[in-house]
Amino acid sequence: MYRFSRTFLLLLFLLLGINIVSRAAYLLIPMDETQTNHLKAYGIAFWVLERDVEISWLLNYRGGSYLMPHHAMFEKECKLRNVSYQVIADVQAHAILSEIADPGKNMDEMKLQKVPRIAVYSPKNKLPWDDAVTLVLTYAEIPYDVIYDDDVLGEVLPMYDWLHLHHEDFTGQFGKFWARYRHFPWYQEDVRSQQETAERHGFQKVSQLKLAVVKKIREFVAGGGYMFAMCSATDSYDIALSADGLDICDVMFDGDPMGAGHPKMLNYDNCFAFTDFQLSTNPQEYEISNVDVTNYRSRSINESNDVFSLFDFSAKWDPVPTMLTQNHEKLIKGFMGQTTAFNKDLVKSEVIVLGDNIAFNEDRYIHGSFGNGFWTFFGGHDPEDYQHLVGDPPTELDMFPNSPGYRLILNNVLFPAAKKKKQKT
Repeated sequence: MYRFSRTFLLLLFLLLGINIVSRAAYLLIPMDETQTNHLKAYGIAFWVLERDVEISWLLNYRGGSYLMPHHAMFEKECKLRNVSYQVIADVQAHAILSEIADPGKNMDEMKLQKVPRIAVYSPKNKLPWDDAVTLVLTYAEIPYDVIYDDDVLGEVLPMYDWLHLHHEDFTGQFGKFWARYRHFPWYQEDVRSQQETAERHGFQKVSQLKLAVVKKIREFVAGGGYMFAMCSATDSYDIALSADGLDICDVMFDGDPMGAGHPKMLNYDNCFAFTDFQLSTNPQEYEISNVDVTNYRSRSINESNDVFSLFDFSAKWDPVPTMLTQNHEKLIKGFMGQTTAFNKDLVKSEVIVLGDNIAFNEDRYIHGSFGNGFWTFFGGHDPEDYQHLVGDPPTELDMFPNSPGYRLILNNVLFPAAKKKKQKT
């Protein structure tokens, strides 16, 4: 039997201890195809930020992975949420960061430093459809507040960093559901509630109320806020701005006929994203303009061939669009909505296209800046329900924990946490 001195044993234990600490210095959450639950991984990142710990978002490294200091509490939370992770040593973490810093590699390190304050603009009354953003925020365990017209006009927006617009119709035409659903109790209740809100704030029409809300949201973005809209909230937002001072609502929506000559009087300069569009003035048509391509007769897309491609951006020179397109897949399944996709010919030239279907001349995922803030428009209703109809049950995200489409939504949620500069447009 070998005999060891106490000094030698103490030195050995110290060396082993140092080695254990070095191997447990960082936690890497991969976001490539090895991740068991991509959606909850975003929730982990948010949860760590809530504990005042800075995170490195590794753009274009293994699908946009996260690197953070190791802590047993973080590791335990990953296990509880079934999120894949790796414990790595200092030397491994430094090697990853060195690889990312290489000028020849299209990668970058983005520091996530603050907890975004999140608001969802959504009606308080019950409507027969769900919202993909609130579904995924709840699933990822990311906290948010629900606000609506009274709150926006009550000046609460400066309290928040990030605002999602639920599938709203900002033109005051109640989603143009009149033709199909005017006899349904939920539709009648929605009309009544919105008319009461308009009257409470001194407006004669719901369209005037919505325009005031749209302008408050524009102030929010100009002041440095981040706005994310999906489905009908995208084009209806711009249409409301373009129709400032006009009456584009027919008698069944606001009690009097629409104004004469209004289609030629739209001010496209007011719009964030779209230009030169034409309004749908037929109250029987489930469409508000030709920005959306859902009902194009020449559109030959169906569920089997409906896809769009994410663009590749320079991580070091264009970090903002790079953040918004982080994914483990570049070809994303398409999905329908009241506004499914945007006519590429009607998207302003300065808008950054993040994802499109070039074969059908459609933009699906677009982004831009206004003042000191940013906006993102994403076409479609639910990334994992191809044609979500009124009354359909909400999507069970436990069945889609690695959804590439839902990942794009969550990229936008973490966007305000990053330390970045506004990109040039």
